[in-house]
Amino acid sequence: MPKLKIKKAAKKRYKTIKGKKFIRRKAFKGHLLQKKSSKQKRNLSTQIIVSYSDIKSIRKMLVC
Repeated sequence: MPKLKIKKAAKKRYKTIKGKKFIRRKAFKGHLLQKKSSKQKRNLSTQIIVSYSDIKSIRKMLVC
């Protein structure tokens, strides 16, 4: 049986913390930033923990 490959896109987007949890960046910070307020851009810069319902699918993508 061949080795399972990880999804490169998932590897770039998620990082593991404390073994079983993942953190990710928020959306809407890529472009069109001129019309967004400084407060909104600052809040979009923070990283958040992935919700519990998504962890199973992310783990499957990363073959943990």
